[in-house]
Amino acid sequence: MKKSSYSDSQIINILKAAEDGAPVVELCREHGMNNVAFYKWCSKYGGMDVPTMAQMKELEAENTHLKKMYAEVQLQNDVIKDATSKK
Repeated sequence: MKKSSYSDSQIINILKAAEDGAPVVELCREHGMNNVAFYKWCSKYGGMDVPTMAQMKELEAENTHLKKMYAEVQLQNDVIKDATSKK
């Protein structure tokens, strides 16, 4: 997944500026971004502050790590089952 060129605080500041009434088109032009990215940020980070956003990203990374661990264990389990059933 591509890393955002905007920091967490920049994203929050852009979203807060839009909440304060700045036109979205003008904000996007000013910061050199696409409207689609802005609306994705709104749906994902709307109503958050910087510490909450950092915590959410940390939890997402941990969740990804746990999913990989689970997949590895499941694969090992399948290999063991196949090996024991062939005997």
